[in-house]
Amino acid sequence: MAPSRQAIALAAVGSMGKFVCEALLSDDRFDVIVISRGRDPWFTSRDIPVHVSDYSSDSVLSVLDETNATALLSFLNLNNEGYITIHRAFLSACQASKTCKRLMPSEYCGDVERFPDRPRFYGTTREPFRKILKAEAGDVEWTCIENGWFMDYFLPKEQSYMRPVPDEFPINLDAWTARVRGTGDEPQSWTLAREVGNAIVELCASEKKWEPITYVCGQWGTYNDAIKTMESFYDRPIPKTHTPAQEIRDYVAANLDNDQAYAVQAVMCDEWSIDGATVVPKETTLRQREKYFGNCHFSTLQEVLQRAKGVQGVV
Repeated sequence: MAPSRQAIALAAVGSMGKFVCEALLSDDRFDVIVISRGRDPWFTSRDIPVHVSDYSSDSVLSVLDETNATALLSFLNLNNEGYITIHRAFLSACQASKTCKRLMPSEYCGDVERFPDRPRFYGTTREPFRKILKAEAGDVEWTCIENGWFMDYFLPKEQSYMRPVPDEFPINLDAWTARVRGTGDEPQSWTLAREVGNAIVELCASEKKWEPITYVCGQWGTYNDAIKTMESFYDRPIPKTHTPAQEIRDYVAANLDNDQAYAVQAVMCDEWSIDGATVVPKETTLRQREKYFGNCHFSTLQEVLQRAKGVQGVV
C-alpha cells in the first residue's frame, strides 16, 4: 500500500509561499491546500485548491478539518497588530483541529534569539506572538523559520517571486548602485527563497520534533564581500554611497513612535543589518541542517548568480 499523503495548508500565500507551493507540488508525499481571502489565477493555473476565508479561527478550522490538514504554514506579512490577531486565530484553529497540530507562523528573520526585537517592527509583532506560542501552544507543535536576507534580492526581479525592496536591500540592481550601511563589514546571512521553501517541505515531512526556532542559510558574509562578488560576476563596478551607523541609529531613535511608516521601517532594516541581527547563528544552523535538512542544498551567492545566468523566468 502506498503511504498516505499529508495535506499541508498554506495561509495568506504571497511571494515566499509560492516557492513552498511549488516545492510541495513536486513532492508526492503532499497535497497542497491554500487558505486565502480571495482567488488568484496563479493557484488555479496549477490546480491548487483555494479555500476562501476571513482568517477567523472558525473559518480556518473548518478548512483544516475538512481537508485533514496536518500542518498550517502562514505567510501573512503584516507589521501591525493584525499580525498577532490573525496568528492567534491560526493557533486557536490548530488547537481545536482534529488533525492539524503543527503551525509555522510567518517570520523569515535573522538571529531572533539574540535580537528578538530586530527589526523593530518585528519586535512589536513577531516577538509578542513568539511569547504567545511559548506560553499557550499546548499540543500544537510550532517553529519559526529564520533565514537572514533572501538571496533573491541579488537577482533581477523577473527571476524571483520575491518583490524587490530597494529601500531596504543595499544593492539596487535596476539602478546598479549600492548603499553601504555602517562599515559594510557587519556580518550577514543570505538564503535563496526557493531553498528556504525546500527546507520547509523537509520539516513538514520530518517526524522529528520541531524546535521553536529553525535556522537556514546559504551563505554567511558581509555586504562588502557581496558587492565584490557582484562586481566580479558582472565585470562591472558598482557605484557606492555610505550611510554611517550613527546616522541610522539617530533616525530610528527619533522615529520609534512612527514605525508604521514604510520609510521608517526601511531604516529600521538598516539598523537590523548594522546590528548584525540578520546573521543566523552558524553553529545552530549547521546542527539543524544535519538534523533536518540532509536532502537540501543551500547555495552560495556565486552559485545562484551562475545558475541564474541566461535563465528566463523564476530561478
